[in-house]
Amino acid sequence: MEAAIRAFVTYLEVEQGASPQTIRAYRCDLLQLFAFARSCSTLPQHSVHPEQIDAQLVRGYLRWLDRRGEKKSSLARKLAAVRGLYRFLIRRRQVSQNPAAEIRTPKQSHHLPKVLTKDDADALMEFPEGKSLLAARDRAILETLYSTGARVSELVALDLGDLEVGEALVRLRGKGQKERIVPIGTVAVQSIQDYRSRLPFQEIENLRVEDRKRPVFENIRGGRLTARSVERIVAKYSSRLLSGRIHPHALRHSFATHLLDEGADLRAIQELLGHASLGTTQKYTHVATDHLMAVYDRSHPRAGRLPTPRVGAGTEKR
Repeated sequence: MEAAIRAFVTYLEVEQGASPQTIRAYRCDLLQLFAFARSCSTLPQHSVHPEQIDAQLVRGYLRWLDRRGEKKSSLARKLAAVRGLYRFLIRRRQVSQNPAAEIRTPKQSHHLPKVLTKDDADALMEFPEGKSLLAARDRAILETLYSTGARVSELVALDLGDLEVGEALVRLRGKGQKERIVPIGTVAVQSIQDYRSRLPFQEIENLRVEDRKRPVFENIRGGRLTARSVERIVAKYSSRLLSGRIHPHALRHSFATHLLDEGADLRAIQELLGHASLGTTQKYTHVATDHLMAVYDRSHPRAGRLPTPRVGAGTEKR
């Protein structure tokens, strides 16, 4: 089982181009399944072969996770990891069947993504104050996330060669290393230029070939910034908002919702976000509708909700 997991993780990294976050999550999920299988008395304690894991064991694994209080979204991801592993092993003819194929994905609780108001988004961009290198970098990070709708993994993967400053475009590498080119606002471009001008290496345009792979956003040691560091940066500044601390993904949600509020086409937003399915993008229509209803209720002079009719007050009981 351990060898099968190692082979699958290598396949995800080399052939599928999965993100480091996906690879790390799937590896941990599968090792957790392996540990659970070893703990079952019906299986050998020191060696578990993939063929020994059946649907009953996978269901037991999911029940065990559920009792531990795992979120439904985590259960769904862990089940997807098992399915992916066995599809890989079937193609390599190492197993004959997928024990997770017939197990239904746990029903997800649908919740609307957290979205900043436009005023809060504007305020957040102003929080990194001062003329220091780190303040300039943090401003550029916040502006780029909000201006492009990039995922954190896409932001930290940005190289100088991915920026087309003259055209106000940026190349993002999404899930599965799928590339897309999206516009980037002039304020974000200026923030990046201000940040890069404070570093020893200042050029963004007319790059030498060897410099095109330099990271746009660097840590204090000059290395590539990590996703975890970006999460800490966003948490640091957003904690000053009245609405409270946010995850960087909230800036991606805000980017999409604010575009929709201003009349952008849903298909265009799908392309900008790099969603494979329009259904994934459609969740923002609910956010935008809620926002519009709130504006209507707050602004229209006759927007008060009708009272719920009472039986006997002009209505008949049915």
